[in-house]
Amino acid sequence: MPSISTHERYVSTFAGNLYVKSWTPAASSSSSDIAPVVLFHDSLGSVELWRDFPEHLAFSLGRHVIAYDRAGFGRSYARTDKLEADFIINEAHGPFTAICAELGIEDFIAFGHSVGGAMAAVCAATFPDHCVALITEAAQAFVEDRTVEGIRDAEQVFAQDGQINRLKKYHGEKAAWVLRAWTDTWLSEDFQHWTLHETLARVNCPVLAIHGEDDEFGSVAHPELYTSLPAGPCVMELLRACGHVPHRDKPAVVTELVRDFLAQHAH
Repeated sequence: MPSISTHERYVSTFAGNLYVKSWTPAASSSSSDIAPVVLFHDSLGSVELWRDFPEHLAFSLGRHVIAYDRAGFGRSYARTDKLEADFIINEAHGPFTAICAELGIEDFIAFGHSVGGAMAAVCAATFPDHCVALITEAAQAFVEDRTVEGIRDAEQVFAQDGQINRLKKYHGEKAAWVLRAWTDTWLSEDFQHWTLHETLARVNCPVLAIHGEDDEFGSVAHPELYTSLPAGPCVMELLRACGHVPHRDKPAVVTELVRDFLAQHAH
C-alpha cells in the first residue's frame, strides 16, 4: 500500500480534550479538495478499535479519513457522570461540531458503526447542506428485542473475572464507565422508546446501509429503515456470514462497497 500519512491531535472542548486521528493518502493531491470521511465508533469502540480499516479506506477512496474518541472513551477525557438519554442527538452539536470547527471541516461524509451509525445519521440530518453522504454499518434505528438480549448477554460475559481487561486495553481506567454507559443506557426503561424515525426522515443525502445477516444486535429491520425513510438515493447491502462488525468480518467487501457507492453518489 502506498504511503498514508497519519496525524494525531487533541481538540479542546469546554468539558475536556477529544482525541482525533486522521489518515491522508500521500499520493492524492486532490484529497484536500474533497469531503473527508468522519468515522463514528460504536458503544464500546475507540479510534484504536477501528484498527487498520481507516488506513485502507483512505487509500481506497483517495480521501482524508478522520476518527475520534467520544467523550469518556479511548484517549479522550474521562467521564464519571451518567450518559444522558439523548446522547445520540447531542453528538452533532457537541463534539462533532467542535471537531469540524477545529479541523476546518465543511462538507463531510458521515460513516458510523452501530450506535455511531445513528450519530452519523443525526449529523446528516442536522447539517443537510454539508453532509455529502451517510454510510452506516450495523446501525440501530430503534431498540429491538434482539438488541436488548445481545446487550444482556454481553453484560454477563463482562461480569466474569478478567473480562473487563478486554476494554481496559483500549479505554484504560475508563473501561468500567464505558461498559456501564452502554448497558445502563440501552437497558433502561427510559431508553426503550428511542427511535431514529424522525431523524432519518430529515436525511436528504445518499445513504448506504451495510448490515451483516448474522448481526447479533439487530435485524434487517434497521437497514430497511435507514434506506426507506431518507429522501435521497439509498442502497442497502446485506452481507452473508457477517456479524455486528462488518469492517472487521469483511473489510475488503466493505471498502469496495463504500468506494463504489461514493463513486456513483458523492462529489
